Amino acid sequence: MKIKASLIAVSLAALVAACGQPAAQNEGAAATTASAPVELKAPAGVYALDPTHATLQASVLHNSISNYTVRFNKIDGKVTLDPANLENSSVEFTVDPSSVDANYPGDYTGTHVNSGFKSWNEDIANSPSNLNARQFPQMTFKSTKVTKTGERTADVTGDLTFLGVTKPVTFKATFNGEIESHPFLQVPAIGFAAEGTFKRTDFGMALGYVGDEVTVRFDGEFLKQADAAPAAAQ
Repeated sequence: MKIKASLIAVSLAALVAACGQPAAQNEGAAATTASAPVELKAPAGVYALDPTHATLQASVLHNSISNYTVRFNKIDGKVTLDPANLENSSVEFTVDPSSVDANYPGDYTGTHVNSGFKSWNEDIANSPSNLNARQFPQMTFKSTKVTKTGERTADVTGDLTFLGVTKPVTFKATFNGEIESHPFLQVPAIGFAAEGTFKRTDFGMALGYVGDEVTVRFDGEFLKQADAAPAAAQ
């Protein structure tokens, strides 16, 4: 799968220096710095998702009056970054549906005596009418096409596998930035955000008291992994 992201940014130092110049000169300086590419500090390699700095949420219209939102606490992903040619980069994600967390404060067992589940989280995760995690223990996404939409944004289309069905889904991704050295782990790090929608019925879910369209939001950091040792000579 392909990833393409623009690394164009405005030089803050140049803008500050330009503040004392006449208006015409300011405009010229802004135009020049705005078009100047910033060298990518993150080196090529595999970047693994940092689960301590990552959030994946999904929301759906509830009773036609509010967006009901849950999060998934167990997600995994990696980005294989080629800064010299970002089109050769790749990304993949895996989500554990049994880790869904609805933060339900009510008396679930008292109000759902016939559900057969001990909590609302367990119901959403394992009910055949919901995520059916016992039969389908993973949800995955693998991008197949990236279309640049701005200096730091792109439409990322890929294969979403959910409930055993694979369909193309497009996410609007934003490259938030990168650092040469993580302040605590001393490795390069990069960050992305993404948002997209899909219809539950496309993956075989029946309509009920919640809407068909699901909105997925992700925000997280990725840490560079140690380079693999070269293969032994034959």
